[in-house]
Amino acid sequence: MSNLSRRRVLSLGAALGLVGAAGSTDAWAWSSAGSVAGAGSGTDPEYVWDDEVDQLLASLFDNGQIPAVNTAMGSWVNNNDPLPSGLPPELSAYLQKVNKLPSWADPVKLARAADFNRRKDTYLFVLYGLGSGIMSTVIPREAKSVYWSAGGANMKDRAAKTFTFGYDLAQLKGFEPTGQMVVTANKTRLVHAAVRHLLPQSPHWTAVADQKIPISNADILVTFHSLGTFVRRKLLDWKVPFPAADQEAFLHSWQVALHLLGVRDEYIPKTWADAEAQSGQVLTPILSPTTEGIELAEDLLGLTAQIDLGVTRGFLNEFVRYVLSDEIGDWLGLKRDYASATLIRTVWPAFILFREGLSPVAPGAFYLFDQFVRALAMAFLNNGSSGTTTPIVIPTGNRAGS
Repeated sequence: MSNLSRRRVLSLGAALGLVGAAGSTDAWAWSSAGSVAGAGSGTDPEYVWDDEVDQLLASLFDNGQIPAVNTAMGSWVNNNDPLPSGLPPELSAYLQKVNKLPSWADPVKLARAADFNRRKDTYLFVLYGLGSGIMSTVIPREAKSVYWSAGGANMKDRAAKTFTFGYDLAQLKGFEPTGQMVVTANKTRLVHAAVRHLLPQSPHWTAVADQKIPISNADILVTFHSLGTFVRRKLLDWKVPFPAADQEAFLHSWQVALHLLGVRDEYIPKTWADAEAQSGQVLTPILSPTTEGIELAEDLLGLTAQIDLGVTRGFLNEFVRYVLSDEIGDWLGLKRDYASATLIRTVWPAFILFREGLSPVAPGAFYLFDQFVRALAMAFLNNGSSGTTTPIVIPTGNRAGS
C-alpha cells in the first residue's frame, strides 16, 4: 500500500470513527486468538463459504424445489415455531441442526443488548439507515452483489428485508422462543446460499466481480463492521452514554448473529478491541465508489424521499455526509446544501444532549429532528408499515436481464 493510500485509509477511518485503520495486507493477518473460539485454523475467511447449505441449495435449485420451499417457509416466523412440514427432508434435517443458539450464547447479555437497542433506537435508526445502509454502497463487493442480484432491482423491498434483520436483532425478546431472530438469521443464511449459487451464472456480475463466489465469511465480517463496529464507534464519538456492560452486550448480540449466519467462530471477534483491529484490516481499506454502488445509493436516498421526512433531499445528503464523511459524499455525488450542513452540525449534538438528559434546553429544531428519525425508521421498516413481518424468500434468479 502506498503512503498516499495509507493516508487516505487513516483519514477515512478517522472520519468514520473507526480505529485501527492502519492499512491492510493481502494475506489474512488477524489472529484467531482474538475470536470467540480463541483459536483457529488460520484459513483466510476470503476462501470460506458455507459448504453444507451451499450444496443443499444447489440441489434444491437443480430439482426445481425452491418455489415449494418458499411457500412452506411462509408460516415459519417465530423462533419456537415448528419447522414447516412441507420442506424437503434434507432441508429439514439441516435446519434442525442450525436452528438454535450456540452453546456460548449468554441470555443475560442478549436481554441487556435488546434493552440497550430499545433505549437507543433513535440513534440506531439513523446510523443503520443513513450510515451503514449508505456505507454498503461503497463496499465494492457488496454493492456489485446486491446490484446484480434480484434484490438490486427493487431496493424498497430489499431495504425492508435488510431492516427486518436489524429489527429482529434489536427486539426485546428477539433471541428468545417468542422472538424471531433465530428464524430470520436462518432464512437469511439460505438466501445467501442461493445468491452464491445464482450470481456466478450472471455474466454481468462475473464481468465486474473480483471473486468467483460471493458472500464469503470475510464478506459477512465486512458487513458486520459496517454495522456493529461502525455504530458502536459513532455512538462513542457522539458522546452518547454507553456503559461498558452495554457495549459488551451489544457486541454479544452481533457475535450470536454472526454465528447464526454461518460465520465460523474462529473469525468472530471476542472483544471490541479485537473487532476494531479486524475492521481496520477488512473494512476501511476497501471502501471505494463503483457504478453499481452510486446507483444503489441514489435508489436508497430516493426511497427515503418517498416518505414524508419533513426535510429536503439536501438535508438527507448532508446527514449522510455528517454520518459518513464528505469523502464518501463526494464519491456518491451527493449535492451540497450548506445551510442544512450547518443546521445538522449545530443541532444534532444538542439534540443528543437533550434526549440523554444532559441538557435542560431543547434545541429549536428538536421537533424537526425527532420527526425525521421516526419517519426514517418507517421508510426502511417493512416498506413503511410495521404491522407485519417482512417475508424473507429465497430468490429464484438474478436481476432481470443479467
